Amino acid sequence: MDGVAADLLWTIAGPAVAAGIAGGVLAGLLGVGGGIVIVPALYFALSITAMDPALVMQVAVGTSLATIVFTSLSSALGHWRKGAIDVGLLRLWGPSILIGVVAGGILGGLVSGFALIAVFATVALLVAGDMILRGGGGTDAPRSFSRPVWAGLGVLAGAISAMMGIGGGTVCVPLLNFLGYDIRRAVGTSAAIGFIIGLPGAVTYMVTGLGTAGLPPFSVGYVNLVAAAIIIPLTVTFARVGVALAHRIPRRALRLSFGVFLLITSGRMFVDLFASVSA
Repeated sequence: MDGVAADLLWTIAGPAVAAGIAGGVLAGLLGVGGGIVIVPALYFALSITAMDPALVMQVAVGTSLATIVFTSLSSALGHWRKGAIDVGLLRLWGPSILIGVVAGGILGGLVSGFALIAVFATVALLVAGDMILRGGGGTDAPRSFSRPVWAGLGVLAGAISAMMGIGGGTVCVPLLNFLGYDIRRAVGTSAAIGFIIGLPGAVTYMVTGLGTAGLPPFSVGYVNLVAAAIIIPLTVTFARVGVALAHRIPRRALRLSFGVFLLITSGRMFVDLFASVSA
């Protein structure tokens, strides 16, 4: 391993390990795929390397999507065993989410990294406010909408998730809870949706990033294999811990945990965005 690769490994090792553990627990607990932790952790770690600042967010997002493929499978399996996944919704949303993911992945690989930070922070802030301030969520009576409306919601959820490098839970959990799903079934179903989003999203970021100059060593497009290799075993293992917690703690506590974490993450990303723009 040359000096540049070794420096990269030592720089990202600590944040990647922490993100892998926290991301795994949150993937199982909140159905978010872990990206809501992994993207900021990789972003901040790569920011202190010699990378072009405009590429940092793309690599963080692309690598996060690659890890979500494996994390979501582990989390979804745990929720499936507890009967917390709506298979009918997965069949309905699958094609439309795939369309949204491809569109969001292409757009995310082409637009400015600073624009991605703004999208990430804004969506996280809006979702945090909804989860903290809105009551309810104790019943499980999904509302009835036409198939075109559900398809449109799937495209939107897939596009935003791919741009943000997350598994879909950040968008899908509050959306499904608002539409009448019990918070635990919303979490379980969103965990499964993470795989539908992660796989095509990761491939899209790999392809759009091919040939880009200034990427860190051991990268395939915007996916860094070193960071992924550190994170994936941890998220897969700790997702099981999160699933167990999700089915033990009160529903309201689950909603508040989701909202508070997003609020903190959004605030930190906004601070960094303003600092970058002002520099």
